[in-house]
Amino acid sequence: MPSDSCLPRHQLVRAAPPAWAALMASRQDLADEPLLEGWAHRGWPLVVRRRLPGEPGGASWLPVGLPLPPMAGKRRIALQVQLAHIVSVSGLPQLYEVVASAPRAWHPALQQLLAVGEHFGVQTRVFGSLAWQWLTGLEYLSQGSDIDLTWTLPPGDRIEEFLVALARIDAAAPMRVDGELLRPDGSGVNWRELHSRSAEVLLKTATDPLLCARSQFLEPVA
Repeated sequence: MPSDSCLPRHQLVRAAPPAWAALMASRQDLADEPLLEGWAHRGWPLVVRRRLPGEPGGASWLPVGLPLPPMAGKRRIALQVQLAHIVSVSGLPQLYEVVASAPRAWHPALQQLLAVGEHFGVQTRVFGSLAWQWLTGLEYLSQGSDIDLTWTLPPGDRIEEFLVALARIDAAAPMRVDGELLRPDGSGVNWRELHSRSAEVLLKTATDPLLCARSQFLEPVA
């Protein structure tokens, strides 16, 4: 199993059920959350997150989290799992996989997003409420939900065209289209910031959010 520094943001991991049960038994502050007890037994994942400032833990521990659905208060749970207790690692679901779990009113916009991704040769993946609804079968989406997406970077000479295409879809969509363009190491910048053409953008990395030059983020990766 790789170290936590080798796991990019947004990766999904699954914990061994016995280890999960032991972790839950050690967290009395979570005893009133009935969904958590059987989380790992159901095969539901956790998402790799950034380590919180001052949070203890070493190379053998992975910072992860999960959001509870609205019916359980939308609480965000931060945990650490031993790397030895991780049984699988996977990427976020791809957009085409989750369309059927989305509201029907979203489908035309989702098809447009799929077409744009294919046209520009990028992978479009889903996180946030729609992803968790598809992953667990629980009801995460509400009337005001956004769709949260990640995209791999398009070719450098097509990035501006890609951002314009996203803005057009977002302007007409029944839901807000949010998300990040990601470099191969998992660091990302919100597409709206890139579209605004600000000289500096907020880069979210595996360890810290930091300001960087827009041009630096968009530089081709060697």
